[in-house]
Amino acid sequence: MTEHEQVITRFYTAFSQLDYKTMQDCYSKDAVFNDPVFGLLQGAELMAMWEMLCKNAQKFSLRFSNIQSQDQEYATCEWVADYHFSKTGRQVVNRVKAHMRIQNGLITEHSDLFDLWKWSRQALGIPGWLLGWSNFIQGKIHRNAKKSLEKFMQLSAAASNGNTIQ
Repeated sequence: MTEHEQVITRFYTAFSQLDYKTMQDCYSKDAVFNDPVFGLLQGAELMAMWEMLCKNAQKFSLRFSNIQSQDQEYATCEWVADYHFSKTGRQVVNRVKAHMRIQNGLITEHSDLFDLWKWSRQALGIPGWLLGWSNFIQGKIHRNAKKSLEKFMQLSAAASNGNTIQ
């Protein structure tokens, strides 16, 4: 198994088990991430995103396949997450193509590509069907995701300091 295959297998096996700590350990300190929902994340935001997604997962399963090395640093794989979207309780099957840059056994760049309109139709129902293609709804999805992440990070920081935020 190549280094790319080892890192990607470790990452997605941990994700399938909702083990965000192992997922976080797969990244370099200055790793960057991008996807259609959260946009560009780096550092603490990136790590918190995986923790939040794992902790909020409902009826979750994940499978991954087709790991391909592109060159010495870049690799891709395909993964499918099946879960209930926490905000609506609706069933989502999200098919994703991941692109990763791996250096010294760690992910330094990670980009997930998927059809946001298809995702919104599943996650949001009628509003997603009718307007999920629009910049307005896609922007709202992005803003809500960022807001949820910021709130999660604030609550996590407060909990680690022994405080509570209301």
